[in-house]
Amino acid sequence: MYQQITLVGNLGNDPKMQYAPSGDPVTRFSVATSRSWTGQDGQRQEKTVWFQVSVWQRQAETCSQYLTKGQRVLVVGELDEPYMWTDDSGNARASLQVRARNVRFLSSRDEGNVLSEGQAAYANGQHAPSPESNGGEGIPF
Repeated sequence: MYQQITLVGNLGNDPKMQYAPSGDPVTRFSVATSRSWTGQDGQRQEKTVWFQVSVWQRQAETCSQYLTKGQRVLVVGELDEPYMWTDDSGNARASLQVRARNVRFLSSRDEGNVLSEGQAAYANGQHAPSPESNGGEGIPF
């Protein structure tokens, strides 16, 4: 079996490169994907989903060198196990982890910091909206 996920979104933070115990470089960053729609009440609504991305080998070095917060990227990779934790308020949270096979830069460094309102709020420490708060709309598929 084979799985693949394709994301197009904006970096929520500057990439951080480290080295695995094997000596391989690994770069990690968050990517926000958003969609917006007009609700039945005529109000514009937005939903942002965050992914934690890890990039390995030579591509990790390139991402660390050239990417910055706010830039738009296309990430193709595989979903890893979700990371589960409890926030300061005692709420259960989960983060979707993606191991990238390919990262494409869709904006230049000069086009950085183009986060949407929802992405910017979350990147500045506010909690992302829960799935229950999207007007009763379930998973879109």
